Amino acid sequence: MEVLQLLRLLLTTTMLGLSQTVNPFVAQQTPPDPCYDESGTPRRCIPEFVNAAFGKEVQASSTCGKPPTRHCNASDPRRAHPPAYLTDLNTASNMTCWRSETLHHSPQNVTLTLSLGKKFEVVYVSLQFCSPRPESTAILKSMDYGKTWVPYQYYSSQCRKIYGKPSKATVTKQNEQEALCTDGLTDLYPLTGGLIAFSTLDGRPSAQDFDSSPVLQDWVTATDIRVVFSRPHLFRDLGGRDTGEEEGGTSSTPYYYAVGELQVGGRCKCNGHAARCVKDKEQKLVCDCKHNTEGPECDRCKPFHYDRPWQRASAREANECLACNCNLHARRCRFNMELYKLSGRKSGGVCLNCRHNTAGRHCHYCKEGFYRDLSKSITDRKACKACDCHPVGAAGKTCNQTTGQCPCKDGVTGLTCNRCAKGYQQSRSPVAPCIKIPAINPTSLVTSTEAPADCDSYCKPAKGNYKINMKKYCKKDYVVQVNILEMETVANWAKFTINILSVYKCRDERVKRGDNFLWIHLKDLSCKCPKIQISKKYLVMGISENSTDRPGLMADKNSLVIQWRDAWTRRLRKLQRREKKGKCVKP
Repeated sequence: MEVLQLLRLLLTTTMLGLSQTVNPFVAQQTPPDPCYDESGTPRRCIPEFVNAAFGKEVQASSTCGKPPTRHCNASDPRRAHPPAYLTDLNTASNMTCWRSETLHHSPQNVTLTLSLGKKFEVVYVSLQFCSPRPESTAILKSMDYGKTWVPYQYYSSQCRKIYGKPSKATVTKQNEQEALCTDGLTDLYPLTGGLIAFSTLDGRPSAQDFDSSPVLQDWVTATDIRVVFSRPHLFRDLGGRDTGEEEGGTSSTPYYYAVGELQVGGRCKCNGHAARCVKDKEQKLVCDCKHNTEGPECDRCKPFHYDRPWQRASAREANECLACNCNLHARRCRFNMELYKLSGRKSGGVCLNCRHNTAGRHCHYCKEGFYRDLSKSITDRKACKACDCHPVGAAGKTCNQTTGQCPCKDGVTGLTCNRCAKGYQQSRSPVAPCIKIPAINPTSLVTSTEAPADCDSYCKPAKGNYKINMKKYCKKDYVVQVNILEMETVANWAKFTINILSVYKCRDERVKRGDNFLWIHLKDLSCKCPKIQISKKYLVMGISENSTDRPGLMADKNSLVIQWRDAWTRRLRKLQRREKKGKCVKP
């Protein structure tokens, strides 16, 4: 009892301090945020202990002075006893009291209902009486703003008769949320000015480990408090008769309930994630939430902070809400308990609607049709590149999401499957764009004419570097760049299918860009004059030969067929321009 009275005294002192004038010239320093330590690490924080009833409106089912009487008149301050006097500022020298209407019959119920405005964790409820204490009083609480009520505590000299409760009961962990009844208020003295003080945690076994007891955390939570007076105290004379009753059981002396102060000591409920409560735009009391939490009681995680489940803060752990890891590619996420358990209770966030062509729980890999650009960070907006698989050479549009390698058809190679592999040559089939080059020994192709014993005396095989000059250019009928595609033998001739890529000189109408044929006699080919390989590019400079059975170009030991070099392009264009100016003399 002494502890509760001390708490009430401290609360009164605090309320008085609010009226003191603050010196505007004193330098105001922003205090450190109690929800974080000096290094910025989150820690549990709780609002200050207050009288949650102070200044709040109380609804009374009965108030003296409605209508005005000789004892109560709302227009006369000396005889006014409104419910507002229950929660105003009281001092020992100025105790204002609410008073009920006169009770002519007993028992009669009178209720006081107080709305706290939001959820509070209530430590005690106290009533300072201006009249004799009622013989029976019930304290109830609501957790849903007055929709439903549950009992907190009963006081009566007849606990079992009035409330159906024993006057003495043992509290165990199994009944910590059960209201008790006590008959400790049956003493007649003092006749007025008595006190009822109910502690919500006193005698509760789990009170010493409140952080770990959801049962007690729920037990102390309330949005509204209701007090029900059901029996006024009837004084008995030495003969055992009620001095306020006549023989017919009717009260001859008027009775009433009068209370000078109603206090509800506790803290604004913020679950350890706020150090104060403030009023929102609608003037409703809400917690000033920290630790990435939100809600009237900081009872949920802020959007995108669902990497672990919401928990109440404790003295050992702040239990802040953690942001989902989406590598800057998502704005929304959700929590998955199964993934959280599988991760060893470290991470349960799942990113939603990954952007920038990413996918996965953390938007940490590229979606189908894209691959990872390792030159950029995974958080980069362009971390994923399109596969760009070749429509003919690739077996599908999806590439390896790490390397970017497209699935190539047989005989096709390259990151995007855009060229034939070694030992393969291009075909005209989209099903098999590259076909294997048959193993051909040029010497074995010589059928009617055997290769000369000494190729050096027959021709000079192409060796070393060649210089392309104006004289050589002018002597030839055509100068073209070709790509050798495939070869077949026709009698003593090797027939190459070629693709003419560029035409630098042409005196033959058959020489056009596109597919064509190049004929070389097998005896020239066996001595490697010229030397030709499939799937290579060549510069071909030769003389036109009109032959009906061999349409296309012809090259022999005197023709110039050398592997292409990109450096020749500029040189050949220069010779081409000089020819147009008449620099070539026809042989």
